[in-house]
Amino acid sequence: IKREGKMSVYCNCVYTMGPCAFSENLESSWANKKYETFLKRRFPRFYQLYHTFVEGFKLLFQDAKEVRRIKAKMYSDGVKFQDLPYREMEKLRQFRRDMIKAVPLVMISLPPFANYLVFVLMYFLPRQLLIPHFWTPRQQVEFRGVYNSLRARHHLPVLKGLEYTSHQVKDSHLQSCLQGSVQSGVNPKVSEILAVRRLFSGPPLGIKRMSVDHMRHISPLLFLTPRLPGFFIGRRLNSHGLELLQLDRALSKLGPHQLSDAELRQACFVRGLNSDCLSINQCREWLSQWLQVSSSLKDSEVSLLLHNMVFLSANYHNGLKWSH
Repeated sequence: IKREGKMSVYCNCVYTMGPCAFSENLESSWANKKYETFLKRRFPRFYQLYHTFVEGFKLLFQDAKEVRRIKAKMYSDGVKFQDLPYREMEKLRQFRRDMIKAVPLVMISLPPFANYLVFVLMYFLPRQLLIPHFWTPRQQVEFRGVYNSLRARHHLPVLKGLEYTSHQVKDSHLQSCLQGSVQSGVNPKVSEILAVRRLFSGPPLGIKRMSVDHMRHISPLLFLTPRLPGFFIGRRLNSHGLELLQLDRALSKLGPHQLSDAELRQACFVRGLNSDCLSINQCREWLSQWLQVSSSLKDSEVSLLLHNMVFLSANYHNGLKWSH
């Protein structure tokens, strides 16, 4: 009976599609396999590029389906973004960033024959034009290193800006605490960071009270362009900082120990740490320190969370050398 049932389903599928459609699917899949085998044998480098693109589109399609499911749940159940579980929240955040990067490339490819130009550009400029779905594993590590180095360029200007601002603090105790956190040459402790939190909710380092020059050095830490008027930079920093704070709260509920190794490294990267040269235990320890700070912060103290990307990352590798 089971065999007859399976056979009837099979016949129904063939009848529904028609014998021509069924044979066309078989022929196309056979042709694709032959084509991939030919590329792999004769053009291995091009095959790797082709395979990466095919798998990338599959991953992108899966992410789009997952985002659609999350959005439908939010709409039907009345769930807000800040109430989502960590993985769903991170999926929406990353998908939105990927689409912002991908849409201009799609628009360029719309005119006739422009897709050939786009393909050439994507081949020579994968980091600038492609989203991570279309990077090879080697490129992912390489490009994260590039982004970390670009971000690290702004560590010293941010620290110098904090040192300059510390002279404007009238409270001598807060002034010495801030200078100690900036000038020590190693990562400050969680207690030392939280001791100056008051300076980051109002003047002189609150998100709406910072100087425009200082905000321009904070923006690249979040991969935001600093080439905007000060008003827009402040709004974008506040928006992205609150989003990161909500992510941290969801991650604290989940527990960092629930993350896979890849998720753990990505979480550290998003928060400013070059995690590719660290062990998993070191990443887990660093993320635990980060969450100790963020779990104590209010929405009005989001500026401290952004500066935490420098406090806990700028001298982290120096601290490891000293400890060894």
